[in-house]
Amino acid sequence: VYDPEIPADIYELGLIYKVEIDDDRFATIDMTLTAPACPVAGEMPGWVETAVSAVNGLSGARVNMVFDPPWDQSRMSDEARVALDMW
Repeated sequence: VYDPEIPADIYELGLIYKVEIDDDRFATIDMTLTAPACPVAGEMPGWVETAVSAVNGLSGARVNMVFDPPWDQSRMSDEARVALDMW
């Protein structure tokens, strides 16, 4: 899933804090946003749930939005830094 305002996926941006898969193959994802007032804050959790639920072998997914700890650029991968020309 890509943030529509940033040319990098949300995993590489460091927005995914935790993924747990239970014995029933249900995924629970804790994620955040680059800012609480992100224009797609209401939509992005649904996009992530839809994408993860489509993964073969999973029974479904739930996304929890968390804002603690707050996101900052140190959470970005090297790949995201390259995509955003942040070297």
